[in-house]
Amino acid sequence: MNNILNKNLFLIKEHVGIFKAANAYNVYDPGTNELLMECREPNLGFFTKLFRFTKYKRMTPFEVVINDKLGRPVLRLSKNVSYFTSTVKVYDDNEIHIGSFKQKFFSLKGKFDVLDQQEQSLCKVEGKWISFEYTFSDASGKLGLITKKWMGLGKELFTSADNYIINIEPTVASNDKIRQMILAASITVDMLYHE
Repeated sequence: MNNILNKNLFLIKEHVGIFKAANAYNVYDPGTNELLMECREPNLGFFTKLFRFTKYKRMTPFEVVINDKLGRPVLRLSKNVSYFTSTVKVYDDNEIHIGSFKQKFFSLKGKFDVLDQQEQSLCKVEGKWISFEYTFSDASGKLGLITKKWMGLGKELFTSADNYIINIEPTVASNDKIRQMILAASITVDMLYHE
């Protein structure tokens, strides 16, 4: 696991674009505003781009590559075409499948099971219906929180670009793969619910 994930606080800024098919994000240290990682969708096909401008946008597949500021791989997220619920697979910097998110059926603002590579439950992600807040928790309690950061009326009304704060609880060990899954969840939540 990349040492950059040992931090407990991250700021994710989505790139603003008027007519954009591919999503792009930058991940910063909110204390220093230092760029830590870049998240990109490098391999969009023609039909995926086409469907991204329709009401079927959330059903389209995606592959998001997360690299550190030097271009070294951190994570990769992959989702196939989906109709009712989505499954997003997460791969580490060595392209090893480390887990996945399985969307709950009939969830208005986002509920996911976080599964390991053997499809065993690690924890869950639950979003609140009226706010942009997603909590990671397991039987022992809260593991992390993803919260939307308000960016002003103009940006909120006229773009779909969002900013998120990721707060990982200090009780989560620095080498725990839950850290990777929390970072991956912030991109997943935006791609599935807020685009």
